[in-house]
Amino acid sequence: MEEENYEASGWDAIDQAVEKIYGDQQPAHYGTMIPYTLGGNDPLDGISVYKSEQPIAHWHFVTYGFSELYEKESDNIAVSGYGFELTFRLVRDAAEEEPPAWALNLLQNMGRYVFASGNVFRSGDYLDANGPICLDVDTNLTALAFIEDSQLGTIDTPNGQVQFLQMIGITADELEAIQTWNTRGLLEACKSYMPYYITDLERASLVIRQEVQDAIANGIEQDGSSTGYLYNDQLAWYASETKPAIITIGAKQATIIKKILNGRLLKNKSLILVGQQAQITLNIGDTPAIQENEEGIDITLHHAALEELSTLLEPKEKIVNLSTFKSLEIHIKPTLIKDQDGNIIETIG
Repeated sequence: MEEENYEASGWDAIDQAVEKIYGDQQPAHYGTMIPYTLGGNDPLDGISVYKSEQPIAHWHFVTYGFSELYEKESDNIAVSGYGFELTFRLVRDAAEEEPPAWALNLLQNMGRYVFASGNVFRSGDYLDANGPICLDVDTNLTALAFIEDSQLGTIDTPNGQVQFLQMIGITADELEAIQTWNTRGLLEACKSYMPYYITDLERASLVIRQEVQDAIANGIEQDGSSTGYLYNDQLAWYASETKPAIITIGAKQATIIKKILNGRLLKNKSLILVGQQAQITLNIGDTPAIQENEEGIDITLHHAALEELSTLLEPKEKIVNLSTFKSLEIHIKPTLIKDQDGNIIETIG
């Protein structure tokens, strides 16, 4: 019986990239017993975890499965699969013999999100976890940022290009700084306090440091906000010929919309609100206007309406009536924060 020729050229390319850093170190590898395509729970084929001592002792996780590990299947010859693999660096205690299971689960959860939604991560992206990234630990890290892994970078494989994206645990106010400015700017400002962007569940927010605050303020003034799209699952639109048009948003989103608005519109950049029921594009202009088209709703705010809206938006249930734009109302509804089991753990507004 002939031996089956089982090509894993994509997998081998990842191995070769990591070997340049860790040599012959044998990682702890966590494979998947039942493939996701056959009904298994874990979408990633595997996760390897290396011990690194520089600049401090930490675990270095590397995923296998977002890219094409075996033969080429997609039509895009330039990119392998989704075009990336995730990495994650986590502070390692001297007594730890094995990497923590929660981090492996977190990476698999990222896989479930991508495989289910088709949304890919890119360098500069961020994700609000709506709670601690590790449920069993009292930590201030409640969100994630993504940037190219400084050691692994981007590689060419037989199946196309693969970028290694490092996932970084961040605090709520660091997330807010990213949304109102940008990911790369905030991470660069924090770099000296977070070498190699190693996640430390016990650390405090770095936004409390004056030099970081100054960098954020200067960055927002110079660059504005890089958040062009803002997803809001409570977003809705209602228009009537006899009454003001109504935008419905969640109370949690009201806060961040308020903070992003000036950083986008005053820099002549649009802000696009995306929801399951509507897509609304906000722009700055000379005259307030509402226009519906195939892509969604375009709303033009003049400076007086923008100033008034920025003042009135707040994270509580209310109806915002604009004296400067009487044909538009904003209805703010409570936001329900739920855990993985669907239980309500917090109500905002």
